[in-house]
Amino acid sequence: MAEVLVYVDHADGAVRKPTLELLTLARRLGEPVAVALGAGAADTAAALAEHGAARVLTHEAAEYADYLVVPKVDALQAAAAQVSPVAVLVPSSAEGKEIAARLALRLGSGVITDAVDLEASEAGPVATQSAFAAAYTTRSRVSRGTPVITVKPNSVAVEAAPAAGAVEALSVTFSAQATGTKVTGRTPRESTGRPELTEAAIVVSGGRGVGGAESFAVIEALADSLGAAVGASRAAVDAGWYPHTSQVGQTGKSVSPQLYIASGISGAIQHRAGMQTSKTIVAVNKDAEAPIFDLVDYGVVGDLFDVVPQLTEEINTRKD
Repeated sequence: MAEVLVYVDHADGAVRKPTLELLTLARRLGEPVAVALGAGAADTAAALAEHGAARVLTHEAAEYADYLVVPKVDALQAAAAQVSPVAVLVPSSAEGKEIAARLALRLGSGVITDAVDLEASEAGPVATQSAFAAAYTTRSRVSRGTPVITVKPNSVAVEAAPAAGAVEALSVTFSAQATGTKVTGRTPRESTGRPELTEAAIVVSGGRGVGGAESFAVIEALADSLGAAVGASRAAVDAGWYPHTSQVGQTGKSVSPQLYIASGISGAIQHRAGMQTSKTIVAVNKDAEAPIFDLVDYGVVGDLFDVVPQLTEEINTRKD
């Protein structure tokens, strides 16, 4: 059976959800072979095997933490040479897309970013993408070489499919460029206790209609009742009401949760570009003519300070 390389995104051995989604998609194309790099790489094997990895190629070296993406590209290039895969799948994060682009260049092949679905064909994997702020859906495939594809988080439900998960050491020779850009320091991001924005199954976002930084407490309360991540529109971020790391939109982060709740957000094209592929969209806005209502599944015309607290209270009551 043809093999598919899957780049493993993990933190000290704890596998992140987007990687498990990649394994689910990889099984449509062939037999998944996972590539885990850095500290704790071997500790990923159990979770990867549970979700379909037939083999787990591991390599631990200080270079993966001490330098930027090139060491990881070196390792994936070595894995591709060893496996000769029909495709290489990478999570569609900022780092993942840089890794994918560099790897495709080295392999002399093409790259597809932000895929939301994959299927097999005789001519090679076919990727579905949402283009032009999700106004169009495209289907494409790489016409030369080994396809390198990044997949957006929450594109597919994770499915367990136990496999051997045999751990094998990967031989990697780092290139001269691998140590060209050194990481000189790290500052841990303050934990909110909420899910990572791009990986969350539910996202609750606030916009200009929230009115100020202190009023985001209403948005946070609803998010916490749902176990959701908190997002913000560019207008709210530019006003200094919420951190830029939480911005959803063309110049922020792209999300595709199962449920997206937009409160006080007009629905400018810049924001829509970052959330329009959400599975179910709910909007709360007192302007019945707001563009956001053109794409929602459910819309509430009303003051968010009346609607959102009632929704939060009802959710908490049902949970109790």
